[in-house]
Amino acid sequence: MIKRTLYFGNPAYLRCHNEQLKIEIPTTDDSQNGRSTTIPIEDIGVVILDNPQVTITHHLMHRLLENNCAFITTDDRHMPAGLMLNLEGNTLQQERFEAQVEASLPLKKQLWSQTIEYKIRNQAAVLKLRGVKNENMLYWADSVKSGDSENHEARAAAFYWQNIFPADFLFLRDPEGAFPNNLLNYGYAVLRAITARSLVGSGLLPTLGIHHANRYNAYCLADDIMEPYRPYVDKTVLAIVDKTPHIAELTKELKAQLLTIPVVDVIVNGQSSPLMIAMQQTTASLARCFLGEIRKISYPEI
Repeated sequence: MIKRTLYFGNPAYLRCHNEQLKIEIPTTDDSQNGRSTTIPIEDIGVVILDNPQVTITHHLMHRLLENNCAFITTDDRHMPAGLMLNLEGNTLQQERFEAQVEASLPLKKQLWSQTIEYKIRNQAAVLKLRGVKNENMLYWADSVKSGDSENHEARAAAFYWQNIFPADFLFLRDPEGAFPNNLLNYGYAVLRAITARSLVGSGLLPTLGIHHANRYNAYCLADDIMEPYRPYVDKTVLAIVDKTPHIAELTKELKAQLLTIPVVDVIVNGQSSPLMIAMQQTTASLARCFLGEIRKISYPEI
């Protein structure tokens, strides 16, 4: 079942009541009475807290985490800054942790080459939708070797970012850069939370990557596995840019569009499903690869 993504950008009091998340909106100058509503906890997959006046009870946090919900908190710029996940997301967690830790280097290199091939193919598909010739991208995807030893990911990325946005944008992909980098950053942060949540649900450690190995990164595996999904975020951002090419700030309306990413339709193994469900298939297949049951991760194709 597709889980809901909840965004709280205004003051609110959040608590648990009869296995429901109860949202209480305080009284304002424009209203004599506050408002309240409830949402079943089992229906919630991601919660984003984007206001310093949001209060949440410990009991509610416990119940949400128990149902494998991912919490995202934001910084002073209203950009995602923190992520909280359940520590016991799968009944076979110890067995899968052990298989993940003991995965051989050749296996991890093979899984990484699959990851990069799918990422480049999906980037090529986005370029085709934009009317850009993508023969080079398809060649690089076909040429990926074990562990991407020839770094085709970087070649493809350079070509992709040079051609994906209109020429007058003079776009440079930089996490600290100007618009539309802020849109991409926000979308990727949501995608990262979805990926980390699914990894935990599949009994895997989001920290221990197959390629990324930054000692300061608590979500190396999430950053690995989300790679082929990034072009779906790019498509969402491109749709926003095409409609509103000059955006001064990341408004709540724009965030609302980016928060549709979990329900974007994707195709995995010939079957269409919302991205959040597809990610669960991807992480479940990764766990089976670590266990030696299969040799290929189920990634989406645009």
